[in-house]
Amino acid sequence: MLFGIVQILLNVLWWIIVIQAVLSILISFNVINTYNDFVSSLWRGLNTLTEPIYRPIRRILPDTGPMDFAPFVVLILIAIINYAVIPNLAVALSSPSV
Repeated sequence: MLFGIVQILLNVLWWIIVIQAVLSILISFNVINTYNDFVSSLWRGLNTLTEPIYRPIRRILPDTGPMDFAPFVVLILIAIINYAVIPNLAVALSSPSV
């Protein structure tokens, strides 16, 4: 039950990061701009949610100029946690102790 909730939250975080990355690309190529109030508020909200997650990863990653690899690293970490760590932890905790 608890692991299912954690997986759902990780999936929600996954989609927040994907949406933020796509929005970042659209803004950088000037397909949409932040002069629109909705886009601006959405952009600020997504950055508020994702920045605390990206900050420690950006400290570790080398500076790559305008290309930010922190979202990709976070997506890989979420996938590892969601598909490797949580199922193995659930099996380990549900099996009887020897």
